[in-house]
Amino acid sequence: MENPQEPLSLNELQQTVDRWIQTIGVRYFSELTNVAVLMEEVGELARIFARTYGDQSFKKSDPAYNLSDEMADVLFVLVCLANQTGVDLDSAMRANLLKKTQRDIDRHRENPKLQGP
Repeated sequence: MENPQEPLSLNELQQTVDRWIQTIGVRYFSELTNVAVLMEEVGELARIFARTYGDQSFKKSDPAYNLSDEMADVLFVLVCLANQTGVDLDSAMRANLLKKTQRDIDRHRENPKLQGP
């Protein structure tokens, strides 16, 4: 990664993570291990949300959590899984957004639960 301040496309992110794995991470964990790691990371993210935006409070024993770092951890493992399984996240996201747009073109606009307070 030449400039860590430059935005990354999903394709560039996948390539950057792959280079990191190949040069620093030695190799990818197995897909099953990475799914378990993803669940761990999502749990850490959920813990921050429960304590920051939910009804739970932080414990004195809780380490200092960083929301953006935890989100990046989740994304990193998800990108690893995409790389391992041959998923092009850029294409997948474009197709997913098109699917959602076609399916939900009126759904949310017509949902009374989403209308003003």
